[in-house]
Amino acid sequence: MNEENLEKLNKLALEVLRLSRNTLLVNLRFLDSALSRFEYIPTEKSTLLTDGEHLLYNPEHVLKRYKHEKERPVRDYLHIVFHCVYRHMFMDPSLDRPLWDLACDIAVENIISELGLRSTTSEIESLQQNYINELKSKTKLLTAEKIYRCFKDENLDPMKATDIRARFYADNHEIWYMTSEEAEAAYGVSFGVTQGESSGGEGDSAEGEGGFAMTKAELAQMWKDISERMGIDLETFSKMQGRHAGSLTQNLLAVNREKYDYTAFLKKFAVMGEQMRINDDEFDYIFYTYGLDIYENMPLIEPLEYKEVKAIKEFVIAIDTSGSTSGELVQKFVQKTYNILKSTESFFSKVNIHIIQCDADIQEDRKITCQEDFDEYLKTMQIRGLGGTDFRPVFEYVETLRKNKEFTNLKGLIYFTDGYGDFPAKKPDYDTAFVFVDNEYNNPDVPPWAIKLVLQKDEI
Repeated sequence: MNEENLEKLNKLALEVLRLSRNTLLVNLRFLDSALSRFEYIPTEKSTLLTDGEHLLYNPEHVLKRYKHEKERPVRDYLHIVFHCVYRHMFMDPSLDRPLWDLACDIAVENIISELGLRSTTSEIESLQQNYINELKSKTKLLTAEKIYRCFKDENLDPMKATDIRARFYADNHEIWYMTSEEAEAAYGVSFGVTQGESSGGEGDSAEGEGGFAMTKAELAQMWKDISERMGIDLETFSKMQGRHAGSLTQNLLAVNREKYDYTAFLKKFAVMGEQMRINDDEFDYIFYTYGLDIYENMPLIEPLEYKEVKAIKEFVIAIDTSGSTSGELVQKFVQKTYNILKSTESFFSKVNIHIIQCDADIQEDRKITCQEDFDEYLKTMQIRGLGGTDFRPVFEYVETLRKNKEFTNLKGLIYFTDGYGDFPAKKPDYDTAFVFVDNEYNNPDVPPWAIKLVLQKDEI
């Protein structure tokens, strides 16, 4: 094809892309910032792809899609934008790439279908729906992370994955996994260098200070900021769209949810106390060595043989053993808690920790006084109960322990649960935290006096 025809194709394809963007702007005003972030660059090496900054397009591919179905380029454009909003390209490098690619495509295609926009309606939806329904029977919320976990759990066959992806394909993801040098060699784009002409001034190219293109870290932060701002606008949009905005909103909540550091969280229950160890912070080496120098083996000052440190001394771990909380997950939570305590030297020589298993009633109370007790408990631990859930008996039981002088300085209580139970009406006079296992991001609210912590299964 001669240069004149190529230029004509590029111009027509660019018009289709801009028309797609403008169509989406009219229908989805909360996406205005996201839709105008790309720098359009033609390529003959692929179909459509983005690194979060550039939108690379094959003109023939764009025009063929438009000729076959004029709504398809609009859907493809929104597909790519959602990849960026949910930051799919900024993934853990250790992920199984084919499965991650498929999970991301399914997640965004499901959101687009649920929006029910006429401008993005495509015949491909009928081919996708059966498999989407199958996935929904396994996980309520179709985020890329949850879909990927389903694939890993069932050990999805690679051939089947390839067949499924054909129904959800819109763009090539290979640039997600490229370094700056690899992207430049393959497509003529790289991070950290201004690239070509932007989209005719109608949108914003992703440029950092001084006109230089963004690094991957800066791009990730930019899209994070965009998705968080979208959350505010979506509140109004969701009311207008009703249930159709459900997956869009829930996916946004999922990707923007606060990441919790359980190690730091556990340290909130630390108390001050003394341990028999050399206190390097308050030891003066000058006088020590000076004395050794003058009097040979007699230092002028000895190091302190005790040190005041923060450590766990008294608290309660309550474990919900109702039928909705799996025994394996409970054991992993206790093991994780133990590992944190042990690795951070958070034990005093003597501690007073009660591990209480409970459903609607108290099923077991194991007292831990030292590391040896904890080791023995983990070896012999059995899940007891598996009935209904009621949080109140634990707090009543703890109060009984306090009245019986079982605790002298109870710092706090950690309640590991799925969240479905009755909370105490009255605030206890010690810190209380409810640790929820991820439950489709619909965990119940806790009372104002309690701390809420949400952990994913893979974080436990």
